[in-house]
Amino acid sequence: MVSPVTVVKSEGPKLVPFFKATCVYFVLWLPTSSPSWFSALIKCLPIFCLWVFLLAHGFSFLGAHSSARRILAGLIFSSLGDAFLIWQEQGYFVHGLLMFAITHILYSSAFGMKPVNVSAGLAIAAVSSVSYMLLYPYLSGPFTYLVAVYVALIGFMGWRAVAGVQLANDLWTWTKLCACLGSVLFMVSDLTIAVNKFCFPVPYSRAIIMATYYAAQMLIALSAVECQEAEVARKRT
Repeated sequence: MVSPVTVVKSEGPKLVPFFKATCVYFVLWLPTSSPSWFSALIKCLPIFCLWVFLLAHGFSFLGAHSSARRILAGLIFSSLGDAFLIWQEQGYFVHGLLMFAITHILYSSAFGMKPVNVSAGLAIAAVSSVSYMLLYPYLSGPFTYLVAVYVALIGFMGWRAVAGVQLANDLWTWTKLCACLGSVLFMVSDLTIAVNKFCFPVPYSRAIIMATYYAAQMLIALSAVECQEAEVARKRT
């Protein structure tokens, strides 16, 4: 198994633009009350950097790995979702919801359906069900079913990511662990959005939402790649 130090040395330099863009977002901390194309650019910039991160591995890598292509496509739809949510108070919240729903479908496809891991699926289903039951009394109109569908999609994505990590059988890699942690953070971020929007104000909600969101996207992007040492190790076996 590739060590964490090797992963950091191999992939860390390619993630420097992402970390810088994330710092820019939190340093500027542009007010959400006055949406603009500039604020949309600043919000989306870290995700653009993750596009570059995947593209930096070469088109041959993307051509040979369908999961990496799907994650790249998911990042593109995430950027569109981020842009729409800048203008959510102007009526574009549902548009953003749709973009992220497509993102979760793409990520689920990238993570694959093997292993099934029924226990992980039941655990995620329970968490998703409880989350929706807590939100349900505060939902009305089309959001009653739109949120239900979205919770199901992100829960499915979380299941497929968590299912890949089988610690008991030692059947896991750092990329699978990144996918697992990334999906869990994505669920935390979106649940915070939902509670803050539909239920009650969450203290420091924006900081929680964006910190967990950027971390989630970075980890999911990282799960798409294999460092050169891992490729060499596979060829030797």
